[in-house]
Amino acid sequence: MARNKFDVDEELEAPFSFVHLKRMLVYLKPYRKKILFTVFIMLIASGANLIGPYLIKNAIDEKIPGKDVGGLWVLAGIYLIALIITGICMKYKIRMMSQIGQSVILHIRKDLFTHLQKLSFSFYDSRPHGKILVRVVNYVNSLSDLLSNGLINLITDLFSLIVIIGFMLAIDVKLTLMAMLGFPILAAVILLIKNAQRKAWQTLSNKQSNMNAYIHESINGIKVTQAFTREEENKRIFSEVSESYRSSWMKAVRIQFLLWPSIENISVLTTSLIYVVGISLIGDGVTVGALVAFVGYIGMFWAPIANIGNFYNAIINATAYLERIFEMIDEKPTVSDRPNAVELPAIKGKVEFKDVIFGYEEGEKILENINFCVNPGDTIALVGATGSGKTTIVSLLSRFYDVSSGRIEIDDIDINRVTIQSLRKQMGVMLQDPFIFSGTIMDNIRYGRLDAADEEVIEAAKAVQAHQFINGLSDGYQTEVNERGTRLSTGQRQLISFARALLADPKILILDEATSSIDTETELALQKGLETLLAGRTSFIIAHRLSTIQNASRILLIDKGRIKEEGSHNELISRQGYYWRLHQSQHQSLEVG
Repeated sequence: MARNKFDVDEELEAPFSFVHLKRMLVYLKPYRKKILFTVFIMLIASGANLIGPYLIKNAIDEKIPGKDVGGLWVLAGIYLIALIITGICMKYKIRMMSQIGQSVILHIRKDLFTHLQKLSFSFYDSRPHGKILVRVVNYVNSLSDLLSNGLINLITDLFSLIVIIGFMLAIDVKLTLMAMLGFPILAAVILLIKNAQRKAWQTLSNKQSNMNAYIHESINGIKVTQAFTREEENKRIFSEVSESYRSSWMKAVRIQFLLWPSIENISVLTTSLIYVVGISLIGDGVTVGALVAFVGYIGMFWAPIANIGNFYNAIINATAYLERIFEMIDEKPTVSDRPNAVELPAIKGKVEFKDVIFGYEEGEKILENINFCVNPGDTIALVGATGSGKTTIVSLLSRFYDVSSGRIEIDDIDINRVTIQSLRKQMGVMLQDPFIFSGTIMDNIRYGRLDAADEEVIEAAKAVQAHQFINGLSDGYQTEVNERGTRLSTGQRQLISFARALLADPKILILDEATSSIDTETELALQKGLETLLAGRTSFIIAHRLSTIQNASRILLIDKGRIKEEGSHNELISRQGYYWRLHQSQHQSLEVG
């Protein structure tokens, strides 16, 4: 079976570098004062927590033998105060770092989403949308624990470790050196699992991306799935993708959990050694209280090491996601403003293509030597077979793609020399597949011009013959529609999309199959409304039904990326060429129908 995009693992274009972590830390800069204060609070908590074993030592070695009950109460009071301080500090730390962590995640996700708005069509053409979605949502969410707890805990644990070693050295130097015998073993374990762990989490991120892509594709295509009774086959594919994710998860966590048991085992062995050696040294410079306190510090000694080990795990896991996140942020738009690009001034609408050549891939030619000039206010119709290059021509005019060679000029200005935003603001585009956003119909039409008054929205709807059907809906213009307008017919979605384009009042209007899903009666009414709206506006109309473009100023017949015929409807009919044959074919089909 042929492989699909959802079951092909993505390859990283560059190896991981700690630069990714540095880039993540940049997002923490605005919160550095709060972070430093939180670190200060946690250092106080750490110091308060570490005083416990020393108080116990003092109680066993001095207060109890001396029957100093008052002294014991004082030590108990100090211990209680230390616990209260630790609890208060921990509560502050959890609240503050959760706020900071979620704020950073918000900014990373916002940067990622903002960058996605700038990427060119070619980026989306080559990637399943589910794989894009998983990076914006799941991968960014995976950084939450690292940002909320990891960094502060690392600083606190390093401080605790230094203080603990200081207390241990103060109690007994020999026992302290014995306690550190486990360090070389732990270092060896970390080196052994480091590469395997990173690779395992990279693989897991791939499988998660694949599964999300397939779910997204399946939901979008559910009508086709049910229409062709493909449910069982889709279930089989999903089982394979899901099982691949499950096995990758199990492998990743197996490797991850090797570190914690290793630390625990080393801790137990070290503590046992301290007991054996310590007991033999009692009476020889080591007191019972000192041994109890030392064992208490041994437990505390390995706790921050375990936490640092968990932080190391979190770093390794997070890098697998950071690589993907920053890889997407580093993706360069194939279409962008050139250096020193200027704002396009208010245009009249003259359009000229000069020796335009274009291909989606290097070496191919979808369009070849396209030359034509359109005067302001002209209506140009593009006709031809599917795949001939009609939509590509208007896509180049909107700079959704850049020409491979040649020039496109508006009012004698090369569109490559102006900013993309200033160009598209003066153009209205209705794409072949009308997209309806979740929200009201009023909001969907206003999408093309956010400052438009309700009356202007209604006038645009009336002009494209959408007003009548909108008024017939439950709440009229305030009717809520679902994503992609599933409550509306295809023709109704096209009319709303048409009204949206017209409301923007562009100087250049592009209609890509604008009437392909509108019934004949509505189409006739729509043509009457367009006559006024197209006046004084340069328009490009792509249509398969030739009856819709007979009044166009000029018709360009596109065939295999070239302009094969050019002229008005009557001129092309009189030549009895390709356009005439196409017209005759459609006319005969209507008569038979």
